[in-house]
This record gives sequence, C-alpha cells and structure tokens, in this order.
Amino acid sequence: MNSQTGKKKSLVLNAFSTDCRNWWAAGSGHQSPGLWRHPDDQSSRFNQIDHWTELAKLLEEAKFHGIFIADVLDPAIISGAQWPVHEPLAIISAMAAVTKSIGFGVTVSTTYEQPYHLARRLSTLDHLSNGRIGWNIVTSYLDSAAKNMGLAQQPQHDDRYAQAEEYIKVMYKLFESSWRDDAIELNKNTGVYTHPDRVRKINHNGKFFTVPGPHICSPSPQRTPLLIQAGTSRAGKVFAAQHAEVIFVSAHAPQVCAKSIAEIRELAKIQFGRDPSNIKVLALVCPILGKTEEEAQAKLADYKQYASHEGALALFGGWTGMDLSKYGDDEELREVESNAVKSTVEGYARFSPGTSKWTKHTIAEHVSIGGNGPALVGTPSQVADGLETWVNEADIDGFNFAYTLFPQSFKDIVELLLPELKKRGLFWDDYAVPAGTYRENFYRKPGQSGPPPEHVASTFRWKAGVSAEEAVIPEI
Repeated sequence: MNSQTGKKKSLVLNAFSTDCRNWWAAGSGHQSPGLWRHPDDQSSRFNQIDHWTELAKLLEEAKFHGIFIADVLDPAIISGAQWPVHEPLAIISAMAAVTKSIGFGVTVSTTYEQPYHLARRLSTLDHLSNGRIGWNIVTSYLDSAAKNMGLAQQPQHDDRYAQAEEYIKVMYKLFESSWRDDAIELNKNTGVYTHPDRVRKINHNGKFFTVPGPHICSPSPQRTPLLIQAGTSRAGKVFAAQHAEVIFVSAHAPQVCAKSIAEIRELAKIQFGRDPSNIKVLALVCPILGKTEEEAQAKLADYKQYASHEGALALFGGWTGMDLSKYGDDEELREVESNAVKSTVEGYARFSPGTSKWTKHTIAEHVSIGGNGPALVGTPSQVADGLETWVNEADIDGFNFAYTLFPQSFKDIVELLLPELKKRGLFWDDYAVPAGTYRENFYRKPGQSGPPPEHVASTFRWKAGVSAEEAVIPEI
C-alpha cells in the first residue's frame, strides 16, 4: 500500500542473477549455493551467450522492469558459491541486442574502478541499449578484492564511502557537465559533427581522483545511468539518501529493514530535498512456487538435498566478515564470546522463533536456500500474500527475485506468480514506455530519461543554449 495515496503499489520487479553458476554475480552459484548440482538446473551454462539472451527474452515478455547482475571478487571454489564469475558488463550488450524495453543493472565498485574508464563503459552501454542501463554503486567489502587489485587490504569503511562520494561527483561531471545537450550537430553540409565550444574539460582535482576530462563519449540517452545502491550502514544510508534512485535491501523479515528504509526516506527529504517516493526500495526474495502448497513444499525438500552448507557458510562469512569455522558443529552461537556473532545470530533467531538452538548447521540451513533473503514457499496466492506483507510492513516498492533453479524458478514466477499479482493490481500489463529508457519505465514517466529535477545529478546538467560560463560545474 502506498503510504501517501492509500492505493496499492504497482511493484517494481527485477530478476536477480549473477554471471557465475549460483549466486549474486555473473556466474554459476547465486543465492542458493549448491543447487547447480540439481539435475534440472542449467546455471552451469552461464558461459554460453544464449543462456543470457534467452533469459532476457523470457523476462521482457513477462514485462519485468529489469535484470540485475551482481558481481563479487571472492570465491567459494569447491561449492561453486558465486564462483567462477565473469565480468558482467560484457553480458549486457548481448541481452540488450535481443530486447527493447527491459533494463539492466550492473554492479561496479567505486573502490577499484577508475571513474574516467567506467564512465566510458557505462555511456557506451547506455548508447547501445538505447538508455537501459543502471549502475549498482558499491564500495566493496572483501579483502580478497583489495589484494587482487594490488592493495594490502581494503580501505576502511568510512574511507571507502568518502572515496565513493568523490567518485560519484566525478561521474556526474563527466556524464552531465562535459557535453552540452546540443553539442552534437551532425551537419553534413557544413561538416560540423560536434561544436567544440559545447564540449569542455571538467578539471576535477580531489583527494582521491584527478580527472581533467572531457568525457570521451557523447551524451547517452540517460546520460547518468539509473542509480542503484545497497548500503545500510550510517555512511551508506547518507549516500543512498542523496544519490540512490533504487535501494536494494536484504533481510529475512520486513521488521529487520523497515527502520532503515524509513530513515533513508526521511534523510532524503530533510537533508537533500528529495521526494521520498522517487526512491524505490527493492527487497531480495526467493519464491518457491507450486500449484498447491504440497507441491511447493515438495520442491523445497528436494532443493535442500542439493544445498551446500559449506557454500552457505562461505557466503555468510563474506557478508558478515565472520569466520564460523572456529566453532564446534553443535556449539550454541548465541553463547560465544564474539559480540558480532551473537548479535548477528540473535537477529536471525528473533524472526525464526521455532528454532531452539542456533549452530553453524542452523545458519547454513537458514542461508542455503534464498541466501540473505527469505524463501517464500507456497501457492501463488500464499507467496503474493507474503510479498504484500513486505510492502505493507517495510514500505517496500518491489522485489529482486532470486532463483533456486535456473531458469525454472523464473519460469515459475512468470507462469504462476505474475498472474496472481496482476489480479491483485500489483503489477502492470505492459511497460509504461515500450522501448523507453530504464528510467522512464522505472518512474513510469515518458520523457524522464535523466534523474528527477530534485536529484543532485540534475544540478550538473549542461543544458542546450546555455554558455559554458553560465553553466558552472558544481563543486559540492
């Protein structure tokens, strides 16, 4: 329910995938580690281009808003949990070539990528997709990533966000301030392709980056990609409140994230003058659907036979930084010395009252199907009820649907769940702007290819007819 209008929300739905075999990246082992071993799973085909193009066509036909491809740099090699993993941007161009309306979100780190190079890559993809690119802005959290990028260890948390803050401003300058809206003339009679006085350097000199510019790409359909973010720390919330148009959250119950969502919306309104309704929050959910409840529960029991507890604990360690290998198999984790472990496990226990003892095995069971989000198991009606609970209790705007089996989980969503959501008025029948940009369809507003007027990125836009002297590049 929309808290402002009292009407039911039309949900934003994304498919959550990876370029690896099974979890959160471009690859083989997404949110349910080990399920690649299931005889009906085809995620091991992630090396083949039709694996991705077929998915894109399936989801566009179903009118999904987007496909989100996560990326990580930390493997759990034996179990295939987010490993092996490919570079996600390369896949998007292939999917964009066989679709017209669905958007593509991609994860790229501000800690290990140079802004000038990334701006070129994202603008190129935005051109080739006709404006259907979103950028999930992450600061990274794994020491393994830092070491493979030539650093002894990752920068401290707040330093990573300070770097991200400067990084995003550099990107705004390149995307929005370097070229005037009418810089391209393409006049064959005069031979003028681009007006030189409508392209300029950005001359950025900061603590972390020195980027003279200009942006090497002409303005793409969106200029700035749809901006996605997932941080829930204090620094992450402030960053999201100022910059994010989409926020990803993952929790096993809506009560866990409801307060953070409310805080971000309030920060966006009070501190940054943004319309809170223009920030869409998507929760991670893994639907397991059956035509009957018995069929759905049988699927869950079947999947558990293939789930990898080792992979689940590896993922848990990556998310939390906690190594559970030092604890005994039957040791009650709510009684260990580590406050971090105790508080994390208490968070799980609070919303799983039926579990009497929390051990490594319990954590692995909890995480192995659906990862860091809930597995909603049941009929289309039961799963839709669960989604509505999230919307009503946590002010969620939509969902990132993770899979257990690829591609069958997505086919089940399309064939079973979407008709139920449409019947309830919770999902659209067609794109708001067929063949439009990601942002137009995201906001359901024709012509809304750039960030909304109150968004900080809009202050960087060099508009048509405005001189370079008048269009001063902001230093904020």
